[in-house]
Amino acid sequence: MRVFRRAPGARRPGAARTPRTAVHIPAAARPPRTVPVRAAARVLLGCLPGLAAVTALVLCASGVERNGTTSDRALAARPAAVRHSAAQPHIVPRSAWLDAGTRRAQPPPRYDARVNAVFVHHTDSPNGYDCADAPRIIRYLYAGQTGSRQWDDIGYNFLVDRCGTIYEGRAGGVDRPVTGAHTQGFNHGTTGIAALGTFTAGVPVPQAMTDAIARLAAWKLGMSGIDPRANVPLVSSNGLSRYAAGTTARLPALAGHKDGFMTSCPGAALSALLPQIRQTAARLQGRG
Repeated sequence: MRVFRRAPGARRPGAARTPRTAVHIPAAARPPRTVPVRAAARVLLGCLPGLAAVTALVLCASGVERNGTTSDRALAARPAAVRHSAAQPHIVPRSAWLDAGTRRAQPPPRYDARVNAVFVHHTDSPNGYDCADAPRIIRYLYAGQTGSRQWDDIGYNFLVDRCGTIYEGRAGGVDRPVTGAHTQGFNHGTTGIAALGTFTAGVPVPQAMTDAIARLAAWKLGMSGIDPRANVPLVSSNGLSRYAAGTTARLPALAGHKDGFMTSCPGAALSALLPQIRQTAARLQGRG
């Protein structure tokens, strides 16, 4: 009598199939997907034809929501060759303003898939500071947000002083899409840039400051291939924003805080300059 052996892993007739357990791997932990050379070629060919600061934080910053948003896969899939990018500006690290006496224990940073938009803020703090004193001001903001407001870190990803110096804010890496705590409902997939000072109607905004904001926005948005002059879809994760949770809003890729939240931030004077900042950022990306 001949004996037939089942191949390894084969199932007996009529035997129940053992269900496979799905394993969810967070997006930040997945290895990058590679695109075969032929597939990449097809894609490329298709593309050819202060003292008031702490009390004002409730208006100019809000806490982190935990539900992320889905990234724009169409833009993310564009090959690097067709993206417009800009050089990384000089960024002063956290170590320049955060000392051991002020630093608080905090959890590891959280990340999104990429940066889809930039929100501009002002810190609603005094304007007449020496630029050499900016680290102390940022340290004061950090102490207020992590102290009385009990946040895990400063909410802004970056801060810019009136001399145009850019400071690293929230921890996690300046070149990574760190989830901020700066725009209620739209912290995911965005970067928060805070201008040190108060820029209400009639207050002069230093040219060095707006130029620095443009350089920073051009670089961060350029890594995702996004035009600073465009509108982008952002999904609200919190009904305390201007949009109900789950609503897709089309907002400027370089927006003011008030575009997503009920506030006057970043002030009428700075808000009026956002169109100019968008144009400067687009030029820095090499766009016409």
